[in-house]
Amino acid sequence: MLQITPQHRLLLAVDPVDFRKGICGLKAICQQKLLCDPFSGTIFAFANRARTSVKLLVYDASGFWLCQKRFSQGRLAWWPTGTTQTVTLRASELQILLAQGNPIKAGIPRDWRCVAYAANDNVAKAS
Repeated sequence: MLQITPQHRLLLAVDPVDFRKGICGLKAICQQKLLCDPFSGTIFAFANRARTSVKLLVYDASGFWLCQKRFSQGRLAWWPTGTTQTVTLRASELQILLAQGNPIKAGIPRDWRCVAYAANDNVAKAS
């Protein structure tokens, strides 16, 4: 079973992809265009030109998963643009994206925050 966790590295391919491509075609895009290793465990997300569908490609040490979501209505509210080939995304942002939301406007807190321990705080509380 494919599980997407906060520990996964997620990359969105900025440019649209021909969705007739299968695993081998998307692997080639990862290697040649995105300059990434498709065997690294990174989850790669691709959109079609009309942005009515998303494909996810990931290698899980025993084989490749290729998942596709085709929206029954509408299209993606957000997909990255720009001169870079990829954009990094968090697992929670991918969930919003796949629900046709905009992860940039969602205001999701960071996955974790460093808790600073200050010795002076304990001394002040003990007094």
